[in-house]
Amino acid sequence: MAGRTGRRCLALPSNRFGLYLALRHWCSPGERLLMSPISADEILFLVLAAGLRPVIAPLSPADGNIDPGAVDLDAVDAVLTTNLYGLPDRVSAFAGKVLIEDVAHAIETTVGGRPLGTFGAAGVYSLSKHPGAGSGGVLAVEHESDLRALERERDRLMLPRAFAGEICSVLTSMARHAALRLGMVRPALRLSRGLGLEEEREGYRIAPRPDDVRLALKQAPDLPAFDSWVRADLHDYRTRRGHLSRWYQSRRLRTLDRQRERRIAGVRLLAELPTAAAAVRDHLEQPLFRVPLLVSDRDAAIADLERRGVATGYLYDPPYDDYLPEFTEASPAPAVARWWGRHVLPVDPLYARRAMPVLRALAPAPPVSP
Repeated sequence: MAGRTGRRCLALPSNRFGLYLALRHWCSPGERLLMSPISADEILFLVLAAGLRPVIAPLSPADGNIDPGAVDLDAVDAVLTTNLYGLPDRVSAFAGKVLIEDVAHAIETTVGGRPLGTFGAAGVYSLSKHPGAGSGGVLAVEHESDLRALERERDRLMLPRAFAGEICSVLTSMARHAALRLGMVRPALRLSRGLGLEEEREGYRIAPRPDDVRLALKQAPDLPAFDSWVRADLHDYRTRRGHLSRWYQSRRLRTLDRQRERRIAGVRLLAELPTAAAAVRDHLEQPLFRVPLLVSDRDAAIADLERRGVATGYLYDPPYDDYLPEFTEASPAPAVARWWGRHVLPVDPLYARRAMPVLRALAPAPPVSP
């Protein structure tokens, strides 16, 4: 990863752990953080755990990322990008601000030939998304002094290694990859749920529990106080990993170069669909993590895709300011985020051809309502 980014890199158990470390290192409690309303639920709880005030940004309908022209950047202290599904945030627009790049979806995305994750103070990568390693993250920084401080904080907060859990994680990841290659999506989903990798939902992926959030905020900045939310679907997110996990993560990272051309071919094929998000057509050379389509009847499409052996993941709950309004500063223009949250169908470009018989028949989402 240091070779890919040209930066100093810190190995981590997960992307989410790295985001917390970066937010605590570069931001002070009480500061206002501009962030997208569409991302994994635990990201919002990481921001709260760091003692920051989430300022919810309006989104661009073209890519589902922050629309910098619609926000007052002078009113915030820092920015957390999302790079949704691998489509790049407008990183140059945030010059002069503390910029933390969440590149969980964008390990392969570049802007002007430069990797995402190298524009801000820190880039936080996931080894369980593009590489599909089942665990692991990398925090990339510019300066040695920051790396050493982050390493000390990582070691302070990391939990002891659990070898049995590590074996289970690697074997489960291998089984899921095999099931996906063979089109056995439904058995793979049953395996994930049976092993507790996808927890029971209580309306939301993570039940918000506002009363408990208020109590936890009294201890912020403090990560363990928010563990019950942050660890959703990944209970060992800050558990130390050993040689087995590092071997498997390295092995999976090497697949990225081998899959690159196939992934780009899938992006180009999916970009031809009328349902493809507008920004996809601007990034036909990028090996995106997922290609976002905006469709009318998403639930029916997901069921049809599963029957054809294509898994759909990384669907997010309603925007953060609808999910936990008391603890966020609401977006001044929430319509686009609600539209994306309701209609986006992310498709893995590696399985584009397998999915096309379903995707060609899908009706586009209705226009954004103001």
